[in-house]
Amino acid sequence: MTKVYVMSTCPDCFEVKARLSDNPNFEIIDIGEHVRNLKAFIRLRDTSPAFDSVKANGSIGIPCFVAEDGRISFDTEEFIPNGYSSGASCSLDGKGC
Repeated sequence: MTKVYVMSTCPDCFEVKARLSDNPNFEIIDIGEHVRNLKAFIRLRDTSPAFDSVKANGSIGIPCFVAEDGRISFDTEEFIPNGYSSGASCSLDGKGC
């Protein structure tokens, strides 16, 4: 099962959550719903080199897909094919959510 870290107030995450919520192949983890979800995401973000470029750009790194094999991806179109339309990117510089 692929874990998907999202936050309900993120425009990109909103569509991801809506499109995957009924799919049993995905576990949706909203980092804003509970502090334990946020801690798990921060632990992943702080320890994985996959986030290096994301952090360098001032982005948060959501939506974030963690495949069963542990591979981390931010490529929404890889997991949601057929016309995914992204919203504003989440970033810490004020250009997104």
